[in-house]
Amino acid sequence: MTFLFALIGIAAIGFLLWRAFGPQLADRDDHDDRPTRPIGPVGPDDDPDFLLDLDRRTRGPNGSDADDA
Repeated sequence: MTFLFALIGIAAIGFLLWRAFGPQLADRDDHDDRPTRPIGPVGPDDDPDFLLDLDRRTRGPNGSDADDA
């Protein structure tokens, strides 16, 4: 029983230390609700610039689908 209390106490102390000194979210601005773009590399299916360029290339120069001609 003492072992169980010691284990719970160690876990609680570890959690409190992690909350106090762990990763901080202070850089987040609560007034800004706009979604932010990821900082790291983005896959082509998530990159809006790539998708826009792909749409332009697919539709062709006149803006209609290539299959409509």
